[in-house]
Amino acid sequence: MKVWPLRFRHAGDDAFIFSDDAGGFFRGSEAFLRRYAEAGLDDHDRAFLLEGGHAYRRELDLPYTAFAYRWAARQAVRRTISYVVLVPTLRCDLTCSYCQVSRAALNAQGFDWTEETARYVEDFLGGLDTEDVKVEFQGGEPLLRLDLLERIRSFCRSRFRRAEFVVCTNLQNVDEAAWRFLEAPDTFVSTSLDGDEATHRRQRTKTAPGTEAFFQNLDEAVRRLGPGKVSALPTIDIDAPPDVEAMIDNFERRGIRSIYLRPVNHQGFARRGREPDAALDRWIAWHAAFVERLIERNHRTGSSLEEYYFSQCLRRVLRFGADGHVDLRNPSFFASDYIVIDHDGTFYPTDEARMQSRIGRIDLSVGNVRDGLGRAKIDTLNSCSLNNFDPDCIHCAFQPFCGSDVIDDISRYGTIDIPRTETWFCRRHTALFDKVFELLYRDDEATRRSLALWLGIPEWTDNLVRVHQ
Repeated sequence: MKVWPLRFRHAGDDAFIFSDDAGGFFRGSEAFLRRYAEAGLDDHDRAFLLEGGHAYRRELDLPYTAFAYRWAARQAVRRTISYVVLVPTLRCDLTCSYCQVSRAALNAQGFDWTEETARYVEDFLGGLDTEDVKVEFQGGEPLLRLDLLERIRSFCRSRFRRAEFVVCTNLQNVDEAAWRFLEAPDTFVSTSLDGDEATHRRQRTKTAPGTEAFFQNLDEAVRRLGPGKVSALPTIDIDAPPDVEAMIDNFERRGIRSIYLRPVNHQGFARRGREPDAALDRWIAWHAAFVERLIERNHRTGSSLEEYYFSQCLRRVLRFGADGHVDLRNPSFFASDYIVIDHDGTFYPTDEARMQSRIGRIDLSVGNVRDGLGRAKIDTLNSCSLNNFDPDCIHCAFQPFCGSDVIDDISRYGTIDIPRTETWFCRRHTALFDKVFELLYRDDEATRRSLALWLGIPEWTDNLVRVHQ
């Protein structure tokens, strides 16, 4: 019998988390770790590893083939662009304190698509080799150019078998024409709700009338569209976080049960006056406490609230193919299934790359709608966009579940050539997966209820995680 290589991480006291390349995992003891490291596995060890898919008897037998299938299923390589982020305007009617997209003033000139750019965008969309497309309108404030949104939506509806649209709007000024546009069944709203009213006003709306207008429009969006078509994302300034209970109340009473907590990004205007890894430890502790608050609240009140990104990490551990979020893909190849088109028709591999280029830090553009995609730069970025061979990642028990983010590394450190364990991305995700495994092996009713909710299963059962001594 041959055992696939196992990675391991200390999980407190005598416990270690072990994982293999295909994402199979279990909790084991230090005694087992010694037997494994010293080639002293006993019959009980071998039987456990074989039963769990961590070993095989001979090449191409069923356990070998099953392992290869699971490994291949975790490698997220997509070949057809079907998700396009469009920025028809950079102009915005807010001046948020943490703005990361480097907006333009409301009345600025030269920050909208020209007629020529709009035609080239249509040509690009028309040439996609897919029958299904998702279009996300960003900005600036995209509702300032409702005419362009209507134009692109009409084009996509006629071109593709299935089209879905997301409008990322601050919901600050929404007229009746905009409401009619948003009410379409194939169109969804993404907005920002930064916790309680006081925090939202401080970070975004600045004035009492502006804050009142936002919350009225948010309530109107939920009423007209339904909570299932409205997502609201809070951006958290860890130096002045919102009141947690008030924030959760603001989401739950509107029927929005998924809360995607985001720290202030080190991009665009948001990087001013901030150190690259400032307050990361405090963010990790605050986020973990928030997850615990959701567990307690779900158990006490019967709610079904989740923190979106934590749920993605949880699903990534227990399911192969759970790679819808680009930070948790591996490889995370650029311009593979999604692309960003800026207000001037420039292609970017991600929205964060657009932000870096916008402030003049580095040119991460990868072509334009007139001349096409620049494959050479894309290939250079893609050569660094996997963690399979990173000298730090290859030893990490969380490698099968994690991803990579070279754009974030460039933003924070000006290079990608630093030890992975020193990066913000690695430190953040190591803490997230530590928390995931802590909860997976916690034996209490409240935790198990939330785990089942976040995984979308009827109930938690012990056979979902394995233990070996």
